[in-house]
Amino acid sequence: MTSPQPIYLTYLNGPDVARLALTDDEILAAVELGLKAQGEGKTVLEPRVHLVPESSDKGHFNVLRGVVKPLGVAGVKIVGDFVGNFERGLPSEMALLNLFDPETGSPKAILDATSITDMRTGAMTALGGKYLANKGSKILGHIGARGTAYWNVRLLDHLFDFDEIRVHSRRPESRIPFGERLAKDLGKTVRVVDDWESCVRGADIVVEASRLPEPKVMLRTEWIKKGALVMPYGTMSAIDLSLTDIMDKMVVDDWGQCKKGLPFGALRAHVDSDRLTLQNLHAELGQIVAGIKPGRERGDETILFWHRGLSLSDIALGCALLDKAAKLGVGQQLRFA
Repeated sequence: MTSPQPIYLTYLNGPDVARLALTDDEILAAVELGLKAQGEGKTVLEPRVHLVPESSDKGHFNVLRGVVKPLGVAGVKIVGDFVGNFERGLPSEMALLNLFDPETGSPKAILDATSITDMRTGAMTALGGKYLANKGSKILGHIGARGTAYWNVRLLDHLFDFDEIRVHSRRPESRIPFGERLAKDLGKTVRVVDDWESCVRGADIVVEASRLPEPKVMLRTEWIKKGALVMPYGTMSAIDLSLTDIMDKMVVDDWGQCKKGLPFGALRAHVDSDRLTLQNLHAELGQIVAGIKPGRERGDETILFWHRGLSLSDIALGCALLDKAAKLGVGQQLRFA
């Protein structure tokens, strides 16, 4: 009997991921690949599960699992989402991504997925814009200043080159530096506003990424411009129940993570009250990316895109990082067996 071959896995820590510095186009291409595979039925996607150590208003863990068959990779990501971490000088979201060979179960890699979570969320928001927003969208209204918010704005602006970017969040100590960072990195003026209405009213694209401790209506339906794209994804709902009434199309990233019987999410009340159902859902975004269903068809369509986060996006972005790391000699090889 021959001795088993040693098994090694790649470890990419936070500085490694930062050093690899994926470009905007590399990030978007990786996440779009995962969406296309999902739309074509070439993935396995398990609904996320939650671990709540004490109470949901303090924080919880999300566990995301999936397989992207065209990449030949399975993955499990565990991400903590603890809203009060800013008081300890920590990110609100910290994560690890574990990648495996789906044929043998052999581990392939462990990655610091904190920035992966931020980048893939921003890419999902931006790709929602690519397929669902008016091509000539020039005004962005963005609520929220957490880690994912930066990538939302950066990647959307990469695609649309906005004339006006407005940002707002609850705490001035967050929103002012957020606006300054964006202005510096994007090379354009970013308006930091003091209230939700000034941020949202009349915008072509509206992103709601707030961090509310409990559900509370903060975004009013009457502020939404006809023909706008609205993308809410806060853990706790901040939107009017009537928001779905004005929508010509409603799109999600994965219905399995949005349907009844699950906790959290920006449209949880809308699903539970049958304002958003499988029957009136237009499509999952992957179906649109794969060309199976249409995206925006008219300029006057008002469209809602709710994304909850896909393990497939984490896996696809993790693979892109591994490929670049192998070419540049970044990361550590750890012996597993």
